[in-house]
Amino acid sequence: MYEGPIQDLIDELAKQPGLGPKGAQRIAFSLLAGEKSDIDRLTAALQRVRDDVTFCTECGNVAANTRCRICSDARRDATKICVVEEPKDVNAIERTKEFTGRYHVLGGALDPLSGIGPDQLRIRELLRRLGNQEDGVDVTEVIVATDPNTEGEATATYLLRMLKDFPGLSVTRLASGLPMGGDLEFADELTLGRALSGRRVLA
Repeated sequence: MYEGPIQDLIDELAKQPGLGPKGAQRIAFSLLAGEKSDIDRLTAALQRVRDDVTFCTECGNVAANTRCRICSDARRDATKICVVEEPKDVNAIERTKEFTGRYHVLGGALDPLSGIGPDQLRIRELLRRLGNQEDGVDVTEVIVATDPNTEGEATATYLLRMLKDFPGLSVTRLASGLPMGGDLEFADELTLGRALSGRRVLA
């Protein structure tokens, strides 16, 4: 344990996801050894995050204005909506450059043990978007891209139940299976089973 402000900083940093006490300590001492201007810039950036970051009124993604850059882009395919758990998932899919539609950020996944039910997620907003035509265009496909874990699967199942009665709407789920460059012998049973059930015709 260190004394005073440095320990307070380590404690606060250690609360962040993916950072334990050792990582928090490294960052704290790196800041301590840095220039005062570096700390000033970090402080200003944190204040801007606190005060200026908003969420898109349409999809729930992080935005600088009332609508995010994706929802504001007329070139995006308004007939397809990809449903993700968090804003970071939007960025992950955008990096593939494979999806040209729009997004809907739920703000998490169903987790009854942690008190997260449908009312804590942006599911009502998704249903409202599907009921109201976006830019005068009908949504024809909802791609459910929740995480492939227990909470993500529960959320995907719930969404399918809620969306199945929308006329002309196709609900799809991201395929899951073996990673590129992987060996079958090292794949766990669940991943291998998903790969088998999601197999596709080659010829």
